[in-house]
Amino acid sequence: MLDNKKVTVFAETNYRRSNVKFGIKTDDRRRHMYFIGKTGMGKSTVLENMIIQDIQSGLGVCVVDPHGDLVEKVISFVPTHRINDVIYFNPSDLAYPIAFNVLESVDPEQRHLVVSGLIGVFKKIWADSWGPRLEYVLHHAISALLEYPGSTLLGIMRMLVDKTFRKKVVEKISDPVVKAFWIDEYSKYPDRFQSEAIAPIQNKVGRFLSSALIRNILGQVKSSFSMREIMDQQKILLLNLSKGRVGEDNSALLGAMMITKIQLAAMSRIDTPEIERKDFYLYVDEFQNFATESFANILSEARKYRLNLIIAHQYIEQVEETIQAAVFGNVGTIVVFRIGAADAEYLENEFTPTFTPEDLVNLSKFEVYIKLMIDGVTSEAFSARTLPPVEMPENDSEVREKIISVSRERYAKPREVIEEKITRWSETLLEESAQAQREVSTAGQKKPTLSKPKKHVLTEVNCDFCGKETEINFIPDPTKPIYCKECLSLSKAGKIPAPSSIKVVSGNKRAKESEHFMSLSEAMHIRPNNHPGPATADADDDDDTDIEQTTKLSVPISNPQSSEKSLPRGKIINF
Repeated sequence: MLDNKKVTVFAETNYRRSNVKFGIKTDDRRRHMYFIGKTGMGKSTVLENMIIQDIQSGLGVCVVDPHGDLVEKVISFVPTHRINDVIYFNPSDLAYPIAFNVLESVDPEQRHLVVSGLIGVFKKIWADSWGPRLEYVLHHAISALLEYPGSTLLGIMRMLVDKTFRKKVVEKISDPVVKAFWIDEYSKYPDRFQSEAIAPIQNKVGRFLSSALIRNILGQVKSSFSMREIMDQQKILLLNLSKGRVGEDNSALLGAMMITKIQLAAMSRIDTPEIERKDFYLYVDEFQNFATESFANILSEARKYRLNLIIAHQYIEQVEETIQAAVFGNVGTIVVFRIGAADAEYLENEFTPTFTPEDLVNLSKFEVYIKLMIDGVTSEAFSARTLPPVEMPENDSEVREKIISVSRERYAKPREVIEEKITRWSETLLEESAQAQREVSTAGQKKPTLSKPKKHVLTEVNCDFCGKETEINFIPDPTKPIYCKECLSLSKAGKIPAPSSIKVVSGNKRAKESEHFMSLSEAMHIRPNNHPGPATADADDDDDTDIEQTTKLSVPISNPQSSEKSLPRGKIINF
């Protein structure tokens, strides 16, 4: 049975020097607590005192600290019997990164919440350069990766530029709208338009994921811990997101993602009866750094899931108006340290008529004005003084080192192992992409065919000397004489004189039935046709020789001793 009456002490009354310590009951803490005040007024101290009480009481706690000092102090107060409950998440520990995959094992009914949560995280970080097209493409990229087993945020860039990887992911998509986007829309973008669409994502998401610090945390497929188990088993999650060590944007990114994951884990408790849900306390110092739309949802819905928020920051304008409305519309307890004049005017309605804006701007260090939730009813505003910080234990450094060592051993892996896995994953995708490109290139080319050796075709011709029919295995050259075997032997021996006649061939063929012989002098008197194409050329009136088609004259051997005018050697004359 849960103890709804347990009181967490955090202040003492200062009315007429009464100095009576008081606190807030468990059931009232489920309506959330809000602390506001200038820097150095004692906000972190009161958070520290409450965290230590929760840890020593065996409760489940998560602390999101963008400075690191709060986490490093409360870790020294962890009891020995709770050392194994601590998950010390320190991104600046580059040698032993803890895995956190926000896309891992997401229930299909919560996928849209993960998408909207991540979009909200990115949108908050890049609010000044955010655009609808960037959000549109990024939304579908995350939605697709949520359905692909083993996905991490590293897959976003692959999804946009690697066709092979994109094809594998699209095959697993069951959402028809998301699938239609990648098949019918994105793949048909012109190259220039596609480059313009993904350039903002590459400049922003790509810049984060190119950092070894972020890549080694978000790029691991299997998370080191389950957020649902942390909440149900009441473990201690300490997030040291020091801006000075990991960078402001990296701190905001990791913190906002963690809070989104915590919200989803809390909402998954719907499968557990409300009375059996164990309280889990989420402390967020400087919460404006992580205040996405998830915060508004947590403040309005988390109570029934036993996720109790304790948030603190310096001034109201640090958060957007929607978050402001969610905070003052849902928190049950408001604790105000010294604030500025603008915030005093804003909070005047909350504390009037008991306190004026002048009272709110003149508070001393550790002094507060409180509107406390008591048994479900908000009290009238009253003044108080927060408790001083708890003294550090004598062996605080030893306890801290032991807890960090145990947490590292249970939840972290050496950097070399992680980078090897990520490199192997990246190389596998590159090889698959290159193989696909080779297959496409090969498919687009015709296979080379080996030229077959030419077969010699036997051609029937007549010997230019004796007129005997013979066969040759080469293409006849009309400028050279052709002999039969016997005449060839005689020609080589110099026993055959140069022929005194030339062969007239109809067209370009040496066809037996279309050829006849005439003397060179007769051929010289053939009149050429004056029009192109096949025609009839007649010899002199004394000669009845008819030549059909264009006539070629082949002079095998010109005889320089001949009294008749000879044609140049090797020339072909068309008539």
